Amino acid sequence: MKDETSIKASAPELDDLLCFSLYSTSLAMNKLYRKLLKPLDITYSQYLVLVTLWEQDEQAVNAIGERLYLDSATLTPLLKRMEASDLVTRKRALQDERSVIVSLTQNAKEMEAKVASIMEKAKCAANMDMTEFKETKDKLEKLRDNLLKNM
Repeated sequence: MKDETSIKASAPELDDLLCFSLYSTSLAMNKLYRKLLKPLDITYSQYLVLVTLWEQDEQAVNAIGERLYLDSATLTPLLKRMEASDLVTRKRALQDERSVIVSLTQNAKEMEAKVASIMEKAKCAANMDMTEFKETKDKLEKLRDNLLKNM
């Protein structure tokens, strides 16, 4: 039987854990975006929904959820708050009453120009050139996809 000292010695250091690096980086990124988005009075989650809808307006709730890796229990209250803030509208699909279509309001469409600089400010805060930024993003996406595939 191992004593506590040998067990403790074999345990990984916090800074050696990839999961901790991802977690702490995510916290830092969220803190940065909170600061950048504060003047627009939107949250990071709302920003991601808006970016998805700026790419293609009028999407089903489940399509937005798939794109953002959010389940409907998380997404529905978020969309309700966004609707109350005059950022999106929600309506039942004509072809399928079970499906809800989310659309941008005029207010949200006008906001798109105001957030154009946010990604650039985030890149500046990361202090990475475009190549390094893209390589990091690509590696993170590969890691995410591999993890999801192997769950």
